[in-house]
Amino acid sequence: MTQDELKQAVARAAIAYVVDGAIIGVGTGSTANFFIDELATIKDRIKGTVASSEATAARLRGHGIAVYDLNDVSEIAVYIDGADEITASGAMIKGGGAALTREKIVASVSRQFVCIADGSKLVPTLGAFALPVEVLPMARAAVMRRLAALGGQPRLRLKAGSEQAFITDNGGEIIDVAGLSITAPLALEQEINQIVGVIAVGLFAQRGADVCLLGTSEGVKTLTF
Repeated sequence: MTQDELKQAVARAAIAYVVDGAIIGVGTGSTANFFIDELATIKDRIKGTVASSEATAARLRGHGIAVYDLNDVSEIAVYIDGADEITASGAMIKGGGAALTREKIVASVSRQFVCIADGSKLVPTLGAFALPVEVLPMARAAVMRRLAALGGQPRLRLKAGSEQAFITDNGGEIIDVAGLSITAPLALEQEINQIVGVIAVGLFAQRGADVCLLGTSEGVKTLTF
């Protein structure tokens, strides 16, 4: 199976976790896009969604699925999103699609977090994928120095084909930190969160996944944490 076929398989499997009549949190990225397309086939069964990015909101609305502002929602039954890396304990690196801050917010208020990913995303130790950190633009250089002191190799994320900084939906910038071997993800998440100027770090350990639907050549495997 191709990587896209694996993503489509887990997106289809995630429909089983959708709660009828409820608000569903929806993530950002290529795997989440497959889920949105699957969700469209049962959109009349749900009340609506909360989106983790402007791009996700646009795709949901394009399918005629209602999108609510999180401030107008009392609870989210389940949050379904992909991951750039995930461990056997449910800790993740997310943010390749630059939506890490809103993804963290939506995940934090959801009763259940279902990660959907192809098998290549399951790793023994986080860090081969550069860790995204969203920062206030004025703090970029100061934060990069702190991240380098932690042993990482920070690099400012640029717009495709440009020398200008990539700007997130929140007006922040993204620093991608390579060269880390993250053996204590919760501790590192807390440490980076304390750096002044950091908006959010793409480590999801404090609020990791509850379930991971992993697409493999043998079919979709379910990991619970």
